[in-house]
Amino acid sequence: MVPRHAGGAARTALTVLGALALTALPAAAAAAAEPPAPAPSSAQTLGADRPSAVVLRAMQRDLRLTGPQAKARLVNEAEAGTRAGRLQNVLGKHFAGAWVHGTTSAGLTVATTDAAGVAAIKADGAQAKVVKNALKDLNTVKSKLDAAAAGTSLDTPVRYVDVRTNRVTVQATSRTAADKLVAAAGIDRRLVDVKVSADRPRALHDVRGGDAYYIDEKARCSVGFSVTKGEQQGFASAGHCGKAGAKTTGFNKVAQGTFEASVFPGQDMSWVSVNSEWTATPTVKGEGDTNVQVAGSVEALVGAAICRSGSTTGWHCGTIEQHDTTVSYAEGDINGVTRTTVCAEPGDSGGSYMSGTQAQGVTSGGSGDCKAGGITFHQPVNPLLTTYGLTLKTATGQSGTPAPADGQTVGWTTGRVYETGTRVTYDGVSYQCLQTHQAQGVWQPRLTPALWQRL
Repeated sequence: MVPRHAGGAARTALTVLGALALTALPAAAAAAAEPPAPAPSSAQTLGADRPSAVVLRAMQRDLRLTGPQAKARLVNEAEAGTRAGRLQNVLGKHFAGAWVHGTTSAGLTVATTDAAGVAAIKADGAQAKVVKNALKDLNTVKSKLDAAAAGTSLDTPVRYVDVRTNRVTVQATSRTAADKLVAAAGIDRRLVDVKVSADRPRALHDVRGGDAYYIDEKARCSVGFSVTKGEQQGFASAGHCGKAGAKTTGFNKVAQGTFEASVFPGQDMSWVSVNSEWTATPTVKGEGDTNVQVAGSVEALVGAAICRSGSTTGWHCGTIEQHDTTVSYAEGDINGVTRTTVCAEPGDSGGSYMSGTQAQGVTSGGSGDCKAGGITFHQPVNPLLTTYGLTLKTATGQSGTPAPADGQTVGWTTGRVYETGTRVTYDGVSYQCLQTHQAQGVWQPRLTPALWQRL
């Protein structure tokens, strides 16, 4: 683990959250068939209208909401995700990002570089913002900054596209360091905002999501999410927690499993296979040792509420600030993480991030603590699942209508991660993905208008 050094009251170490060292129709006589039942809303499909008491209590505490406000926020964010995905597909190359806002996330703003798209945005009940830069162009700028920072990025440790400002932000220890990076990347300085901060990243080295596990009897991390690979059970966690081949014991110090694969730096992901003494469950440890059910992995929007479970500090909530962030730790750059306002401390590494019932990622690193507050980064779970060919263990995945086995589905398969905009054919009908997620058996395109738009 990276030690904390004294550096003045206002200076906070920013690190990867490293492993914590141990010390049919009616009868023909009927006049007409009854109209079909209305399709379930996005909130109903994703379980956002049925939040656990654990999630609501933590949101009330950390986001300073009332109970009704917390419930309304989860429903609004689920509905906003579907609308944003639909508009992203309509706007195409002119799409410049989307975010929710307001105490209950009742507001959805969608940005576009083409004023002709404003009517479509407003027609879907969202606020329109016409900007100069498309999201794909800002992502290109960020990629150039990342390439220029490779190996020399500790003075410019955080880089991300901020859809709300329509610019790329570089967090640097000094403006001089940021200017050098921008010059080395050869990009237009007007596209970059600089945030000067003394914070530097560190790893919080410090089966149920959030529970402790121990690596080679030397370090402690936290379980992310239960997964399966074929018949093998296991869990996802952070890459910096252990290398492939490392052995783990559970929270009770009973022999547990083995790291099957691990990546760090570059990304911060790993997965551990467990032995027959352990059973993977679709739950995350909530406040008071209660269980929070995992229903899927639909990626939440910027501005959405998010909660984290870890073996050091337990259950805390905040908001999503930016996706696809690059952060530089002493060990190297980590790409594609999500930046949040949730606090964390050493030992929380690898732990679960959830928005409502949806898995978001595993704890990577950050700054501050859960007394004064801080910023954290998580490795998104969907890329992790794709990289290792894993299936997220979910409550919804255990029941409901199974995927058809008659060959009528082309391009849609349970267990595959689909990104917004992806097109598939199901039962001879074409659909386009509205929100990035891993397909569950009960989430067939024709049954989930929250996730798929019929073309």
